[in-house]
Formats: sequence, C-alpha cells, structure tokens
Amino acid sequence: KEMFAKAIHNSGPRNAASFVALNCAAIPENLIESELFGYQGGAFTGARKEGAVGKIQQAHGGTLFLDEIGEVSAAFQAKMLRILQEGEFERVGGSKTIKVDVRIIAATHRDLETAVEMGDFREDLFYRLNVMPLFLPPLRERIEDIPEIARHLLTKIGNDQKRKLKLTGMANRRLANHEWPGNVRELENCLERAAVLSDDGNIDVDLIRFPSVRERVSPRPIRSP
Repeated sequence: KEMFAKAIHNSGPRNAASFVALNCAAIPENLIESELFGYQGGAFTGARKEGAVGKIQQAHGGTLFLDEIGEVSAAFQAKMLRILQEGEFERVGGSKTIKVDVRIIAATHRDLETAVEMGDFREDLFYRLNVMPLFLPPLRERIEDIPEIARHLLTKIGNDQKRKLKLTGMANRRLANHEWPGNVRELENCLERAAVLSDDGNIDVDLIRFPSVRERVSPRPIRSP
C-alpha cells in the first residue's frame, strides 16, 4: 500500500515535496496525536524541551500517507476531519494554529462503510477521505503480475547481496501456484530466503518454500534425552 501511495506521489505535481508515511495501527493511541501533529516543549512527561514537528507538518506541500486509518479513535477522527476541511491544526500542548497544504492518502484493511453503519467511524470523515477510492486486489487475484514483481524484488535483493539473482521457470510456476496470504511482503520474504539458500544466484523450485505462520514463530520442541 505504501509503495502504491508513493508511486502516486512521485507521478504527481507534489513530487518535489516530501512523502511522509504513518502507520496508525503501529503507534499507541496516547502517542499518535503527538506523532502526527507534533508537540510543544514540555507538553507531556518525556517530551523534548524544544518540542517536535509532526508528520503532517513534515509533509507540507507534499503527501501524507496514513495506513490503517480505520484503527484510530473517534477523538482522533475529529481532528483529522478538521485538517481535511480547514487545512489547519495545533500541536499537542500548543495553542497556535498552523496552516498546512498537504494531500492525504489513506488506506485500511477494514470495510469502512460497515464501520460507519456500526458507529465506529465518522460518516463525514469517511466521505472526505473517499473522494477517489482505489482497491488494491490481493496478490492471489493478480497472479499474472508475480513474474514482474519477482524480477523487481530480486534486483533489489541482488543489489543488497552484491550479486545477480535469477528465477528458473519451474520456480516461477511454483510462485504462481501459491495463494500469498501475506501479499507482496510474503513474496519478498520468500525470495530473500531463497536467495540466501542459493549458492550460485540461480533460484530453482527446491528453494521456493512457504513456511506457515506457526512454523515461522513457534520454537522447536526440546526433546529430553
């Protein structure tokens, strides 16, 4: 999602300014406002005395990408609505109104229309965000894109490893037959693992492996002697 949002930014008239991303689900509720709006010095315990500029001010003139917007609280939704409608905000602990010119791209895995019906998401904010809705189909619904995405990822991984990497035809077919519940991140993880296991840079079907979530996170049992 972030790569797609950055592509929109890079291809538009705001590409000379900053692209700033914020994952709303990855930040605790009590910190997300200071992360986005910034804060005045001494606004809360542990705050830097000189204060801090928030993500939205960093994106002035450019694009702010808000991932997982459906996870934020009602109070935060109200403040986001003000930014979208008025183009202004105050830092946490401050009283000075700051004007910003920023394009906001928001993403979510939730069905926001249902969230609006359930009262979990503001209807007015939903319509302000839903100006140009775009649906990104999961990787399993665009299998034909996998070879090109895999080539791009292998180039990136190869540059990191300082060698040339290549997929065999059989390996490509194995990739096409997987359902990819983790989408592009899972594909990148799969290819990176295969690259590490490859001695000569050629990645054949035997190096394409899809461990389950349980296999990735569960420790192996220790057998008693």
